[in-house]
Formats: sequence, C-alpha cells, structure tokens
Amino acid sequence: MAKTVTLRLSDEEYQAILASAQTEHRPISNFITHAVLAKINESLFVDPVEMNEIKSDKELMKRLKSGSSQAKKMKGKFVE
Repeated sequence: MAKTVTLRLSDEEYQAILASAQTEHRPISNFITHAVLAKINESLFVDPVEMNEIKSDKELMKRLKSGSSQAKKMKGKFVE
C-alpha cells in the first residue's frame, strides 16, 4: 500500500525540484521518488564493470571469502 510522506522544503529547494521535475515532465512526487531511489541504487550497488574487476582479482576474492567465513563464525576482530 502506498504511503504518504510530508517533506519540508525551503522555497529555493522547492523551486529547484520543481524545475527539474518539469524538465523531465514528471510530477514533483514522482521526480522525488525517482531521484531518491536512483541515489539509493547508486550508493548500494556496484556497477557491472566494477564488479567484473573485483571478481577478476583472485587475491581479493580469497580475502573476501576468508573474511565472510570468519564473520559467520563470529571470529576475527573489528577495525575502526
């Protein structure tokens, strides 16, 4: 079920969002939803080229698997 969220914006923020939404021919709510989800996806996921580079690094993959195994066993130490 869809949820309603209230968002407080300054006049300048509103005008910037409105202008961008109009440029993309979107309602403001759809523009905000699209922009927020795009930002989340950008920050959470690795692009395919970067993932191929990671997977092709055998030493890195070995260390990642070892770290994952240690984490599952609750072994190792946290580094701050």
